[in-house]
Amino acid sequence: MAVREILKMGDPRLLRVARDVTEFGTPALRELVADMFDTMAEAKGVGLAAPQIGVDLQLVIFGFQRSERYPEAPAVPLTILLNPRITPLSSDEEEGWEGCLSVPGLRGVVPRYSRIRYEGFDLDGQPILREAEGFHARVVQHECDHLQGLLYPMRVRDFSRFGYTSVLFPELDPNADED
Repeated sequence: MAVREILKMGDPRLLRVARDVTEFGTPALRELVADMFDTMAEAKGVGLAAPQIGVDLQLVIFGFQRSERYPEAPAVPLTILLNPRITPLSSDEEEGWEGCLSVPGLRGVVPRYSRIRYEGFDLDGQPILREAEGFHARVVQHECDHLQGLLYPMRVRDFSRFGYTSVLFPELDPNADED
C-alpha cells in the first residue's frame, strides 16, 4: 500500500473518460483500492477517483465518519464503486460548496441533483444499488464526474462564489485543501 501523487487541474489525464473495469477482485485491483484509500486518508479527502492518481478506470472510493475538510457534513458510508451509473430521482438541485484534491486551495458553489440512485459494483463484482441525498449525493456525483473527465469548476455557474479556501473559509485549517 502506498500514497500516490494526486494529479492537479491542468493535467490532461484528468480530462479523459475512464474505461470500464472488466476484471473484479484481482490482486492488482485490490492493491489499487488500498493505495487509493491511503492516498485519500493522507490528503484528508472524502472521496477519490482513480483518474486523480493517473489510473484510467471507472473506479471511485468515498466515505467518512467526520471530515476536516467539510466539518459540518454528515457521515457518508465508506464505499468502493466500480463502473458507476447515476440516475437523478428528481430534477431538484441543491447548491453547495465543493473542493477537490485535484484543485487544491479553491472552493466553489456547484449545483448537484439533490436525490440520486447510484449503482455499480463493489471490488468483488457484487452489485451495489443505493439511493442518496444531500451531501452523500453530492460526493457521489463529484467523484463520478472525474470518470467522465469533469472537474467541479466546470460546473460552477456563478464565479462570484468561487475562490481560495483561505479567503472564503478562514476558520478552516489552511492546509485542509492542500496535499
